[in-house]
Amino acid sequence: MQLAEPMIEDWRAFTTHVSLDDAVIAQDAVTLTWSDRRVSLFHFAWLRDNCACSQCVHPLTREQVFEIADMPDDLRIQAASIDHNGALNTQWTDGHRSVYGPGWLRAHAYDETSRAERRGGDQVQPWCSEYGAALTAFDWHEIRHDDTALLAWLVALRRTGLTLLRGVPSTPDTVAEVAQRISFIRESNFGVLFDVVSKPTPDSNAYTSINLPPHTDLPTRELQPGLQFLHCLINEASGGDSIFIDGFALAAHLRQHEPEVFATLTSVPFEFWNKSATSDYRASAPVIALDGAGEVSEVRHANFLRGPVSARSELMPEIYHAYRRFIQLGRDPRFRVQRRLAAGEMWAFDNRRVLHARTEFDPQTGARHLQGCYIDRDELLSRIRVLERAVGAKAR
Repeated sequence: MQLAEPMIEDWRAFTTHVSLDDAVIAQDAVTLTWSDRRVSLFHFAWLRDNCACSQCVHPLTREQVFEIADMPDDLRIQAASIDHNGALNTQWTDGHRSVYGPGWLRAHAYDETSRAERRGGDQVQPWCSEYGAALTAFDWHEIRHDDTALLAWLVALRRTGLTLLRGVPSTPDTVAEVAQRISFIRESNFGVLFDVVSKPTPDSNAYTSINLPPHTDLPTRELQPGLQFLHCLINEASGGDSIFIDGFALAAHLRQHEPEVFATLTSVPFEFWNKSATSDYRASAPVIALDGAGEVSEVRHANFLRGPVSARSELMPEIYHAYRRFIQLGRDPRFRVQRRLAAGEMWAFDNRRVLHARTEFDPQTGARHLQGCYIDRDELLSRIRVLERAVGAKAR
């Protein structure tokens, strides 16, 4: 059988400060020892599934063509060694050869230490009221022209969920240019862009001058928008301060101090409705969503868009107790950041994490006009990864 040539060019995207010291074949796995004495076990099926040679991965699309179901049941690695590039070379009993770069292996090792390390590296940073004083403002001119500055902004947005841009021209539709520096805009029934102004015949409380309690936008959708951008064109009216609350911080507090409330809010679906003459959106989901690892991944809340709770009668008391506690906690000054947005400034925040609110304003005292749009969270993550590759390539 002809041996497939390894595709090593992608290894450069995965760097590591440690090296492979040893490779030992066990019954159904290869045990690797690293220079920092960490030990990582890689099972035969996992290694065969992740072979990146030109026979297993299309050389142009970089998409896998090998299917693990085609692996022989008795397939084993008969030889394993570390080559002069520090990579793991494996020879399979069917004649196939696979090569794995050390940086790639370290980045995807699934021993408990490595998995915990990765979770820590990607971990978001919950914040409380003191974040308002530490909030870093990013300069739009730099972000617009410099990918390194763009990457720094997006990483901060991923980590904290709330960032402020300054130096954004106070002209309509500029918010689209900012969002498109990341990706394409997600359209909704409010349009590609939406104008937050007081309207004579509003179809949302946002388009009035009354205070808006903490909420996420479009909780009535199966997938809430990931990121929201709010650009201030003019803000001369009295009142109208922006308020932000980290929903992940609320969830962390409840998980630690009120576990029964946390359990209810992560398991009981709440109804969210948005009805108008031309649309009728409805979604049912818990206020706090958990991912496969049990970590908080999303907060969904807008009391003014909530439908009647539907649950077993014996659960109603604890459901309403939990929901009241969530709202009460969001009113606690310890968790709130309040700031008045000025013309030329823009909020960018994670709409599936950060609750936003607005104090009442008086339209008789001056004009107030914000313009906004959405993009999805995975567009942010994709852009970060692409930029990290590009910035890393320049560094090399």
